Amino acid sequence: MPSISDESRRSPARGVSLVSATNARRKPRGYEGHRHETVGSDILAVRDALADLSRASTPEQIRATCRNVLGPESTERVERVEPDRWYPIEWLLAMMESIDAKVGHNGLRRMGRLLFQRSHAARFGEVAKVARDVVYGIDGMYNHANRGTNIGGWKVRSFGSSLAELEKTTPHHCAMEEGILSEACATLGVPVMVSQRECFRSGADCCVYVLMPTSLDGTKWGS
Repeated sequence: MPSISDESRRSPARGVSLVSATNARRKPRGYEGHRHETVGSDILAVRDALADLSRASTPEQIRATCRNVLGPESTERVERVEPDRWYPIEWLLAMMESIDAKVGHNGLRRMGRLLFQRSHAARFGEVAKVARDVVYGIDGMYNHANRGTNIGGWKVRSFGSSLAELEKTTPHHCAMEEGILSEACATLGVPVMVSQRECFRSGADCCVYVLMPTSLDGTKWGS
């Protein structure tokens, strides 16, 4: 059975178990998550990311990889998911925690890239032309694939000629969100460096992302 390579399996940072346990009790600022549901295509991105990282190709190999990382219960859930139906956000959050613990942040970033392709790329490509559209459009993307009351979101703190700053109060793992931001910009031909100035998983009340273009082509940045 294919296995996730050592290069992709990056050990979680020291103290991740304590941080994960703490975050299970904490919520981002303003997040209540009443009846929070996510679209099935987001959950299927978990399976796709694990198959990609492990180079699994057959249904049996993909199932075995999912069981190894997610456990039997979550694997059975993934196999029942339909892309256009709605499911409890807790399913997806638990799967992300399993990936973080057993694969690492690289796996979550890969998941974010595939999630963007599965759930957002076609719709987003019709309206987005420059990186500015990603920065000001990611909250809309989030609400397109998530529903409920007080489920958090994204807020633009600043957008300049060479830097953008975003605030995130969603419950999703921050490394996965990095993958979404990177892939959305890359789809428009705008490579960016994504970093975090503040992180909920490190004790802040929300995550603050910084996006910087790696190209000097300001026309694609949108400033």
